[in-house]
Amino acid sequence: MKYHYFILFCFLNSFLYSQTKKNTDSVIYYNKLVKSNLNNKKYDQAVFYTKKSINFCEANQKSESLANQTFKLGKIYYNKQKYDEALKNFHKSVSLFETLKPTCTKVLALHYIGVTNTAKGDYKTAEIYYKKADDLLKQLKIVDQAEVLKYQKAVALKTNKNLPLAAYTFREITKKPDNPAILKTKTNSYYQLGLIETQLKRNDSAIIYFDNALDYNEKSNDLKQKSKIILAISKYYKQNKNFDLAYSYLDEHYQIENYILKLKNAKLDLNEFEKFKKNQSLNNTIKRESEEKIQLKTYRYSKLVSILAIALISILSLLSLALYKNNIIRNQNNLLLREKNKELILAKNKAEKASKARSEFLSTVSHELRTPLNAINGITHLLLEDNPKKTQLKYLESLKFSGNYLTTFINEILEINKIDSTKVEIENITFNLKELLFNIQSSLKELATANKNYFNLEIDEAIPDNLIGDPTKISQIILNLINNALKFTQNGNVNVIAKLYGITEEQATVYFEIVDTGIGIPEDKLQTVFESFSQGSIEVNRKYGGTGLGLTIVKKLIELLGGEIKLKSEVGKGSTFTFKLDFKINKEPLEAVEEKKPYNDNQLKNKSILLIEDNKINQMITRKMLENKAISCEIIDNGEDAVELLKIKRFDMILMDVHLPGINGTTATKLIREFDKTTPIIALTAISLDENRDMLLSYGMNDVITKPFVPEEFYSTIAKFFD
Repeated sequence: MKYHYFILFCFLNSFLYSQTKKNTDSVIYYNKLVKSNLNNKKYDQAVFYTKKSINFCEANQKSESLANQTFKLGKIYYNKQKYDEALKNFHKSVSLFETLKPTCTKVLALHYIGVTNTAKGDYKTAEIYYKKADDLLKQLKIVDQAEVLKYQKAVALKTNKNLPLAAYTFREITKKPDNPAILKTKTNSYYQLGLIETQLKRNDSAIIYFDNALDYNEKSNDLKQKSKIILAISKYYKQNKNFDLAYSYLDEHYQIENYILKLKNAKLDLNEFEKFKKNQSLNNTIKRESEEKIQLKTYRYSKLVSILAIALISILSLLSLALYKNNIIRNQNNLLLREKNKELILAKNKAEKASKARSEFLSTVSHELRTPLNAINGITHLLLEDNPKKTQLKYLESLKFSGNYLTTFINEILEINKIDSTKVEIENITFNLKELLFNIQSSLKELATANKNYFNLEIDEAIPDNLIGDPTKISQIILNLINNALKFTQNGNVNVIAKLYGITEEQATVYFEIVDTGIGIPEDKLQTVFESFSQGSIEVNRKYGGTGLGLTIVKKLIELLGGEIKLKSEVGKGSTFTFKLDFKINKEPLEAVEEKKPYNDNQLKNKSILLIEDNKINQMITRKMLENKAISCEIIDNGEDAVELLKIKRFDMILMDVHLPGINGTTATKLIREFDKTTPIIALTAISLDENRDMLLSYGMNDVITKPFVPEEFYSTIAKFFD
């Protein structure tokens, strides 16, 4: 008998479940849940229930509902700014509508494909889908809605900071004849134009647009819209320091908002009262019915309790078994995860060690190469100054070129290594970007002339004069890109463009573009040109030379400064490099910077210098370079003897090699500074990854000269201390 009760219970349970599912598993039910979650800003839950609705439509072959729900999912992703997911769903919705009669939802799906592509900056694709949406609207004879879609397009352009095109689209809407159907859209368009003009600091036109927005709002009497416009006017007057008018409009805004809130509360109170009356009536009915049926239910409940007790015991037994099995599986998975975690930690440690070993190797190699390079460059310089024969001059010039090439190559390897090891520090100083670009143009005019190129520089006058950033790294980026453009272009054009992309009170975004008409880059090489030692092909490297590290450094520096470089190129037609950088604006005037005066030989004559250097070749070269300028030079090859000598003898200057046998140059400098605070000490170093100028100066050195020496820079640095 109990067995029969159990079967009956299972049947009733199954029947009740199927009835509940009919009520809950439907498009209308899921739409209510989606709407509720969107109102509460629970977007993940909204996505979940929309997908459930889509699955229901697929299972029940509801084609039109499936297309509508797929569009709704795309719109949720669009509002979350997940543009790729949004596009996938919009396209799927359009393809589902192909087998159905066209509807407004298909128009919206086409239009939102355009809006999403606009948000991603792909205006060309966007225009194709705007046109399709517009054509379908005309086919459906719903012309009035076209302006609403055009308004959404303009908002997307504004969001993507394409203010000129956004303003043009808003103005097109305002030129349409007045019509009750587009009255609200025209009001919003005037409002958006006012915001754009305020952002561009075109104050006169901004207030005209806001006034037009208010005039049109009077016709529709939309209080929320009016409150928004009045708040924008208040901000406009505040920005223009007209605080009386700003306060007046702000006060009106708060009055309207309070009035809207009162209306909303009154409506809520009325709704609550109606609900209360319905609930009271329903409660009375339930009470009467329950009193009539209570006796009948008492008998049924006694039997139902017995059935439920049996069912509960069965369910608990099954749950206990399931939990036991799950516990075994979980323990096995935990053991497996621990093993995998150990493997991952070992792999991570190996990768970090390999990266560190690579950095240390490159740093050591580049450091050790500088010393012999100093000898090569120094001896070449001395031989060139010693009136060589004409037959020897050609070989010496080739030797000088090779030495300079190797020096550049080593510097670039060290630069990349510093960036990769995060040892590069970003400066934040005030500088004039326009002057910086003009100076770069002047320094590269000779290269442009050599390749018969027209070298043009376009600078937006709206760019603020005093920006805060790292002018050294910006110079390095621009110089590398222009150098490449001039090198790979002959009898062509090289254009350098700097435009103000966007501006606020504290920050300016500048757009840079370097365009050439040179040899171009094949499409399959566009991604690899930014990799180390890559120049597109072996033939290009052999013909034009270079290390293949310039673009690698450019990409890494731009990313370090918070930007992203983009490249477009076509073989035989040229290349275009573009990137944007953000700068803070310094509103205080720049202090005048004294120009460095060139040294003259008279400053150096008859000076006495102590050279502390252990390398014999470097001793010979440095002494000869000093004696060529009538400077007397005494040499000591270790730090200990130098300290003892300086206690009893004075020199006009000390040249201190950093890496010495015994005590190194930094320790020797600290000991000298204990009894001699005034004699200039200049560090000589083949600077490595772990060294930097500030670190060396902290030991008491006055300046740093990097090996291999550039003769003019060597003499200029020394002369600074003999004024």
